[in-house]
Amino acid sequence: MTALTVEGLRVATKTGTPLVHGIDFSLAAGRSLGVVGESGSGKTLTAMAVAGLLPAGVETTAGDIHVAGFETAGRRERLRDAFGVVFQNPTVSLNPRLTIRRQLREALPREQRTDARAVELLQRVGVPRAAERLNAFPHELSGGLNQRIVIAIAIARSPKILIADEATTALDVSVQKQVLDLIDDLRRDLNLGVLLVSHDIGVIADRSDEVLVLNEGRVVEAGRTEEVLRAPSHPYTQALLDAVPRLDATAPVREVGAPLIAVRGVTRDFGPLRAVDAVDLTLHAGQSLGIVGESGSGKTTLARIIVGLDRHHTGQLEVSGERPQYVFQDPYSALDPRQTVFQIIAEPIELSGTDAQNAVKREKVAELLDAVRLPQSFATRKPRQLSGGQRQRVVIARALALDPTVLVADEPVSALDLSVQAAILDLLATLRAERDLSYLVISHDLAVIKQLCTDVAVMRDGAIVEHGPADLVFADPQHAYTRQLLDAIPNRKAVAS
Repeated sequence: MTALTVEGLRVATKTGTPLVHGIDFSLAAGRSLGVVGESGSGKTLTAMAVAGLLPAGVETTAGDIHVAGFETAGRRERLRDAFGVVFQNPTVSLNPRLTIRRQLREALPREQRTDARAVELLQRVGVPRAAERLNAFPHELSGGLNQRIVIAIAIARSPKILIADEATTALDVSVQKQVLDLIDDLRRDLNLGVLLVSHDIGVIADRSDEVLVLNEGRVVEAGRTEEVLRAPSHPYTQALLDAVPRLDATAPVREVGAPLIAVRGVTRDFGPLRAVDAVDLTLHAGQSLGIVGESGSGKTTLARIIVGLDRHHTGQLEVSGERPQYVFQDPYSALDPRQTVFQIIAEPIELSGTDAQNAVKREKVAELLDAVRLPQSFATRKPRQLSGGQRQRVVIARALALDPTVLVADEPVSALDLSVQAAILDLLATLRAERDLSYLVISHDLAVIKQLCTDVAVMRDGAIVEHGPADLVFADPQHAYTRQLLDAIPNRKAVAS
């Protein structure tokens, strides 16, 4: 049975700028349709138009939308219960000031607003100790648990269609797998049609029966997922596939030199919680060392200790030469929106106490913009005038301002689209060779680590459980936890061959 039919969908700004150009598709009950494309491709606008959740300033200008045979135009109030939506970031989706009980009960039909029904929903989505969680606030729960609660809210009114918009992008691979497994279970058990919106080709390949590939608000390719991804007919689809990090990639190997960073028995406690547990680790000149693990494994805390952002640890930390420089995860929050690109890149030079003349600073900023492949004219721009990839290049340029020998990159591409991610990874590999850099890379994406790193350390519960050359660890993992991480990679076969 067809659960959703969309014909000739067009979306535009209220000033008349077209954004989505005549999209057609259908979705059967119990089936999953993947919608894939980069930022700006129109995939989220299409999904939100279908659900009647377009942002202010944007409107549907044409098209027919039918849910289970009923046209929704002019009947949004009657059919609002037909859609459940799971957004990307559960931290933003949930109200931090309200308990889980309050948020679940508000989502339920008035006649079902009881604790018993709320607990039933939490149990349905696999939340342990469901009754106890009713009194919790979102900040007291993990990202994975919060996303399960978001899904519980989405199915509270028994929708016919579940729209998952980048629903696992913010989660590490094992939690991502759990959430995707849950959505699959709900699809089968409740006979839901699932509209799965993602820029992650692996997720789409693993979890959708059919796929729409969108570019600039148009469908450029559509069909059975396996067929489209095995033999894409459009260059844009092929470009997306070519940008996927691969597990068979190998980072360029360089001769290993003297130790640059030595960590010996480093431990960090937050009250009763031990975040880093007696870690021993050495980064040598010429190495690119990846640290992988789930959220809460201690990898980011360890990185912050190494760069000096967290000094409340025990154990020994030895750094040869200047302090390593940090490349942050989110290029949107890492830059001061009030500063120009010149001011952002020059700031570390000024804070270092170097008495550089303006002409010297201008020359240095121009050199760094060249290094990260940005036009020198960008020096006068502010972050709002840059794309996500351009912002991350500015973040990298700032980290290079003091000519460090070590960069610590914490999830440096997780917030970026596939093609932009590929470009940044290529840039980091090029800079490593050109500037004789060593890297410490934090990521939950094992394919990214395999592409960029010569060595890998696997962290769990604050401790390193496996450590060695990346090729060896990925090909023949010795620890069960490493095998678990590898098994959780979406569409692992496709990214490994």
